Amino acid sequence: MSYALLDGGMYLNTMSASWFVSYSWYDKVDKAHTNWKNVSTCSNRLSVYKHTQSYHKYWLKQIVSMRENKLNRNTIGLSGRRIIEMASELLKI
Repeated sequence: MSYALLDGGMYLNTMSASWFVSYSWYDKVDKAHTNWKNVSTCSNRLSVYKHTQSYHKYWLKQIVSMRENKLNRNTIGLSGRRIIEMASELLKI
């Protein structure tokens, strides 16, 4: 899925929306959450995550309105519905 039309979308493309939400959840809510580790490119994604903090709230707002079936296509074992729920909760922090 391409996020090129979003502000900073090229960075979100590098991480993926699902991975971004999963790592954000780990970072801000629950250190026991480790689904984000289920990819081989964690170190690159972590670097992008750390350098794009100015986009994080904006991306979470966009992810909440994404289609579940598009978000279901991830390799970290989270449903699109769960990703949207997590993004919604992260916006409240």
